[in-house]
Amino acid sequence: MKLTLGYSPCPNDTFIFGALATGKVKLSGIDWEIRLADVETLNEWALEGKLSASKISYHAYIYAQDRYVLSRSGSALGRGCGPLLITTPDHADNLDMQKATVAMPGKLTTAHLLSRLKYPTMKHVQQMVFSDIEQAVSEGNAQAGVIIHENRFTYQNHGLVSLQDLGAFWEEQTGMPIPLGGIGIRRDLSLTLQRQIQQAIRASLEYAYAHPDEIMPYVSEYAQEMDVKVMRQHIDLYVNDYSLDLGEEGMLAVQILLEKAKNIGLTPSIVEPVFVQ
Repeated sequence: MKLTLGYSPCPNDTFIFGALATGKVKLSGIDWEIRLADVETLNEWALEGKLSASKISYHAYIYAQDRYVLSRSGSALGRGCGPLLITTPDHADNLDMQKATVAMPGKLTTAHLLSRLKYPTMKHVQQMVFSDIEQAVSEGNAQAGVIIHENRFTYQNHGLVSLQDLGAFWEEQTGMPIPLGGIGIRRDLSLTLQRQIQQAIRASLEYAYAHPDEIMPYVSEYAQEMDVKVMRQHIDLYVNDYSLDLGEEGMLAVQILLEKAKNIGLTPSIVEPVFVQ
Protein backbone atom coordinates (compact mmCIF):
# COMPACT_ATOMS: atom_id res chain seq x y z
CA MET A 1 0.00 0.00 0.00
CA LYS A 2 1.28 3.49 -0.85
CA LEU A 3 0.60 6.25 1.66
CA THR A 4 1.41 9.93 1.31
CA LEU A 5 3.17 11.68 4.18
CA GLY A 6 3.62 15.43 4.32
CA TYR A 7 5.82 17.59 6.52
CA SER A 8 7.87 20.76 6.29
CA PRO A 9 11.58 21.03 5.43
CA CYS A 10 12.19 22.64 8.84
CA PRO A 11 14.74 20.82 11.02
CA ASN A 12 12.24 19.70 13.66
CA ASP A 13 10.14 17.88 11.06
CA THR A 14 13.01 16.39 9.07
CA PHE A 15 14.58 15.21 12.34
CA ILE A 16 11.36 13.49 13.41
CA PHE A 17 10.60 11.92 10.02
CA GLY A 18 14.14 11.40 8.73
CA ALA A 19 14.34 7.74 9.68
CA LEU A 20 11.02 7.02 7.92
CA ALA A 21 12.01 9.02 4.85
CA THR A 22 15.37 7.28 4.49
CA GLY A 23 14.05 3.79 5.15
CA LYS A 24 15.84 3.30 8.45
CA VAL A 25 12.43 2.74 10.03
CA LYS A 26 9.85 0.88 7.99
CA LEU A 27 6.16 0.14 8.32
CA SER A 28 5.48 -3.34 7.01
CA GLY A 29 3.51 -3.34 3.77
CA ILE A 30 3.65 0.46 3.42
CA ASP A 31 5.47 2.40 0.72
CA TRP A 32 5.77 6.07 1.75
CA GLU A 33 5.50 8.89 -0.75
CA ILE A 34 7.03 11.92 0.99
CA ARG A 35 5.71 15.42 0.25
CA LEU A 36 7.71 18.34 1.65
CA ALA A 37 6.03 21.75 1.70
CA ASP A 38 5.83 24.89 3.83
CA VAL A 39 3.41 24.74 6.74
CA GLU A 40 0.67 26.83 5.13
CA THR A 41 0.67 24.67 1.99
CA LEU A 42 0.37 21.59 4.19
CA ASN A 43 -2.52 23.24 6.04
CA GLU A 44 -4.32 23.96 2.77
CA TRP A 45 -3.78 20.39 1.60
CA ALA A 46 -5.20 19.14 4.90
CA LEU A 47 -8.44 21.04 4.28
CA GLU A 48 -8.72 19.02 1.07
CA GLY A 49 -7.77 15.75 2.77
CA LYS A 50 -5.02 15.42 0.19
CA LEU A 51 -2.49 13.33 2.14
CA SER A 52 -2.76 10.13 4.15
CA ALA A 53 -0.85 11.69 7.04
CA SER A 54 0.44 15.22 7.37
CA LYS A 55 1.92 17.86 9.63
CA ILE A 56 -0.82 20.36 10.35
CA SER A 57 -1.06 23.51 12.44
CA TYR A 58 -3.45 23.00 15.32
CA HIS A 59 -5.30 26.09 14.08
CA ALA A 60 -5.80 24.47 10.67
CA TYR A 61 -6.96 21.27 12.34
CA ILE A 62 -10.08 23.13 13.46
CA TYR A 63 -11.18 23.20 9.81
CA ALA A 64 -9.94 19.68 8.94
CA GLN A 65 -11.41 17.76 11.89
CA ASP A 66 -13.84 15.87 9.71
CA ARG A 67 -11.00 14.50 7.57
CA TYR A 68 -8.25 13.83 10.11
CA VAL A 69 -7.66 12.43 13.57
CA LEU A 70 -4.53 13.49 15.49
CA SER A 71 -1.52 11.33 16.22
CA ARG A 72 -0.13 11.39 19.74
CA SER A 73 3.38 11.30 18.24
CA GLY A 74 5.12 13.87 16.03
CA SER A 75 3.81 17.09 17.54
CA ALA A 76 5.49 20.46 18.01
CA LEU A 77 4.27 21.43 21.44
CA GLY A 78 6.04 22.76 24.49
CA ARG A 79 6.90 25.69 26.69
CA GLY A 80 8.95 28.72 25.72
CA CYS A 81 8.59 27.94 22.02
CA GLY A 82 5.66 30.06 20.90
CA PRO A 83 5.50 32.64 18.08
CA LEU A 84 6.91 36.12 18.69
CA LEU A 85 5.39 39.45 17.68
CA ILE A 86 8.26 41.60 16.42
CA THR A 87 8.69 45.15 15.18
CA THR A 88 11.35 47.80 14.63
CA PRO A 89 12.69 49.76 17.63
CA ASP A 90 10.97 52.97 16.49
CA HIS A 91 7.56 51.27 16.67
CA ALA A 92 8.20 49.42 19.92
CA ASP A 93 6.57 51.99 22.23
CA ASN A 94 3.67 53.20 20.12
CA LEU A 95 2.40 50.32 17.99
CA ASP A 96 -1.40 50.32 17.59
CA MET A 97 -2.39 46.75 16.75
CA GLN A 98 -5.79 47.91 15.50
CA LYS A 99 -4.15 50.06 12.82
CA ALA A 100 -0.85 48.28 12.18
CA THR A 101 -0.24 46.00 9.22
CA VAL A 102 0.94 42.70 10.71
CA ALA A 103 2.85 40.16 8.62
CA MET A 104 1.56 36.67 9.41
CA PRO A 105 3.00 33.26 8.43
CA GLY A 106 -0.30 31.98 7.04
CA LYS A 107 -3.95 32.40 7.99
CA LEU A 108 -4.21 28.78 9.13
CA THR A 109 -1.16 28.76 11.40
CA THR A 110 -1.49 28.51 15.15
CA ALA A 111 0.52 31.74 15.24
CA HIS A 112 -2.45 33.49 13.62
CA LEU A 113 -4.92 31.97 16.07
CA LEU A 114 -2.80 33.02 19.06
CA SER A 115 -2.54 36.52 17.60
CA ARG A 116 -6.32 36.72 17.35
CA LEU A 117 -6.72 35.55 20.94
CA LYS A 118 -4.20 38.13 22.22
CA TYR A 119 -5.19 41.01 19.92
CA PRO A 120 -8.91 40.69 19.09
CA THR A 121 -8.96 44.18 17.52
CA MET A 122 -6.19 43.33 15.03
CA LYS A 123 -7.56 44.06 11.54
CA HIS A 124 -4.79 44.42 8.98
CA VAL A 125 -3.09 41.07 8.44
CA GLN A 126 -0.74 40.40 5.53
CA GLN A 127 -0.12 36.73 4.84
CA MET A 128 3.31 35.64 3.63
CA VAL A 129 5.84 32.82 3.81
CA PHE A 130 7.29 32.75 7.32
CA SER A 131 10.86 33.25 6.12
CA ASP A 132 9.96 36.59 4.46
CA ILE A 133 8.53 38.25 7.56
CA GLU A 134 11.75 39.64 9.06
CA GLN A 135 12.61 41.41 5.82
CA ALA A 136 9.08 42.76 5.42
CA VAL A 137 9.20 44.34 8.89
CA SER A 138 12.78 45.59 8.47
CA GLU A 139 11.92 47.31 5.18
CA GLY A 140 8.72 48.87 6.52
CA ASN A 141 6.32 46.82 4.37
CA ALA A 142 4.63 45.77 7.61
CA GLN A 143 4.71 47.55 10.96
CA ALA A 144 4.91 44.26 12.85
CA GLY A 145 5.24 40.56 12.16
CA VAL A 146 4.63 37.25 13.84
CA ILE A 147 7.61 34.94 13.50
CA ILE A 148 7.89 31.18 13.92
CA HIS A 149 10.46 28.43 13.44
CA GLU A 150 14.15 29.40 13.22
CA ASN A 151 13.34 33.11 12.92
CA ARG A 152 13.01 33.13 16.71
CA PHE A 153 16.80 32.93 16.73
CA THR A 154 17.60 35.42 13.97
CA TYR A 155 15.27 38.45 14.23
CA GLN A 156 17.70 40.41 16.43
CA ASN A 157 20.32 40.13 13.69
CA HIS A 158 17.98 42.32 11.60
CA GLY A 159 17.76 45.00 14.29
CA LEU A 160 14.24 43.95 15.30
CA VAL A 161 12.74 43.65 18.78
CA SER A 162 10.14 41.38 20.34
CA LEU A 163 6.94 42.98 21.59
CA GLN A 164 5.09 39.88 22.74
CA ASP A 165 5.88 36.22 23.20
CA LEU A 166 2.55 34.71 22.16
CA GLY A 167 3.50 31.36 23.66
CA ALA A 168 4.10 33.04 27.02
CA PHE A 169 0.67 34.69 26.69
CA TRP A 170 -0.90 31.25 26.15
CA GLU A 171 0.96 29.74 29.10
CA GLU A 172 -0.11 32.60 31.39
CA GLN A 173 -3.74 32.19 30.31
CA THR A 174 -3.94 28.40 30.51
CA GLY A 175 -0.95 27.02 32.41
CA MET A 176 -0.55 24.59 29.53
CA PRO A 177 2.24 24.02 27.00
CA ILE A 178 1.54 25.70 23.66
CA PRO A 179 0.23 23.38 20.91
CA LEU A 180 1.76 24.56 17.63
CA GLY A 181 1.47 21.72 15.16
CA GLY A 182 0.53 18.06 15.13
CA ILE A 183 0.22 15.14 12.77
CA GLY A 184 -3.13 14.44 11.18
CA ILE A 185 -3.98 10.92 10.02
CA ARG A 186 -6.96 10.42 7.74
CA ARG A 187 -10.08 9.31 9.56
CA ASP A 188 -11.08 6.98 6.73
CA LEU A 189 -8.02 4.77 7.29
CA SER A 190 -8.62 1.74 9.49
CA LEU A 191 -7.99 2.11 13.21
CA THR A 192 -5.27 -0.53 12.92
CA LEU A 193 -3.49 1.47 10.23
CA GLN A 194 -3.90 4.73 12.15
CA ARG A 195 -2.22 3.11 15.14
CA GLN A 196 0.56 1.69 12.96
CA ILE A 197 1.29 5.12 11.45
CA GLN A 198 1.33 6.70 14.90
CA GLN A 199 3.77 4.06 16.15
CA ALA A 200 5.96 4.44 13.04
CA ILE A 201 6.28 8.19 13.71
CA ARG A 202 7.34 7.52 17.27
CA ALA A 203 9.81 4.87 16.12
CA SER A 204 11.27 7.31 13.60
CA LEU A 205 11.91 9.91 16.31
CA GLU A 206 13.32 7.31 18.69
CA TYR A 207 15.74 6.28 15.95
CA ALA A 208 16.78 9.90 15.42
CA TYR A 209 17.46 10.32 19.13
CA ALA A 210 19.50 7.12 19.20
CA HIS A 211 21.40 7.76 15.92
CA PRO A 212 21.52 11.55 15.37
CA ASP A 213 24.66 11.33 13.20
CA GLU A 214 22.72 9.21 10.70
CA ILE A 215 19.75 11.59 10.57
CA MET A 216 21.45 15.00 10.59
CA PRO A 217 22.64 14.79 6.95
CA TYR A 218 18.99 14.45 5.92
CA VAL A 219 18.09 17.42 8.14
CA SER A 220 20.90 19.51 6.67
CA GLU A 221 19.82 18.70 3.12
CA TYR A 222 16.59 20.66 3.59
CA ALA A 223 17.73 23.29 6.08
CA GLN A 224 18.20 25.98 3.41
CA GLU A 225 21.82 26.78 4.32
CA MET A 226 20.84 27.27 7.94
CA ASP A 227 23.70 27.71 10.37
CA VAL A 228 24.45 24.42 12.14
CA LYS A 229 24.05 26.03 15.56
CA VAL A 230 20.66 27.49 14.63
CA MET A 231 19.59 24.15 13.18
CA ARG A 232 20.46 22.41 16.45
CA GLN A 233 18.67 25.11 18.50
CA HIS A 234 15.62 24.65 16.30
CA ILE A 235 15.49 20.91 16.95
CA ASP A 236 16.12 21.30 20.67
CA LEU A 237 13.31 23.85 20.97
CA TYR A 238 10.59 22.09 19.00
CA VAL A 239 11.38 18.39 19.47
CA ASN A 240 10.84 17.10 23.00
CA ASP A 241 8.98 14.51 25.08
CA TYR A 242 5.66 15.80 23.74
CA SER A 243 6.92 14.92 20.25
CA LEU A 244 7.32 11.30 21.33
CA ASP A 245 3.88 11.24 22.96
CA LEU A 246 1.59 14.11 23.85
CA GLY A 247 0.55 12.40 27.06
CA GLU A 248 -2.41 13.57 29.10
CA GLU A 249 -1.11 17.14 29.49
CA GLY A 250 -0.37 17.56 25.80
CA MET A 251 -3.77 16.23 24.76
CA LEU A 252 -5.47 18.52 27.28
CA ALA A 253 -3.58 21.52 25.84
CA VAL A 254 -4.87 20.68 22.36
CA GLN A 255 -8.41 20.25 23.67
CA ILE A 256 -8.23 23.67 25.38
CA LEU A 257 -7.06 25.28 22.12
CA LEU A 258 -9.97 23.70 20.26
CA GLU A 259 -12.42 24.87 22.92
CA LYS A 260 -11.08 28.44 22.72
CA ALA A 261 -11.46 28.34 18.93
CA LYS A 262 -15.04 27.14 19.39
CA ASN A 263 -15.73 29.93 21.89
CA ILE A 264 -14.69 32.65 19.43
CA GLY A 265 -16.78 31.09 16.66
CA LEU A 266 -14.16 29.39 14.51
CA THR A 267 -15.94 26.03 14.68
CA PRO A 268 -19.48 25.08 15.73
CA SER A 269 -18.35 21.80 17.30
CA ILE A 270 -15.40 19.53 18.00
CA VAL A 271 -15.34 16.23 16.10
CA GLU A 272 -14.65 13.22 18.31
CA PRO A 273 -12.44 11.35 18.69
CA VAL A 274 -9.76 14.01 18.38
CA PHE A 275 -6.86 11.56 18.81
CA VAL A 276 -6.06 8.09 17.48
CA GLN A 277 -7.77 5.68 19.87
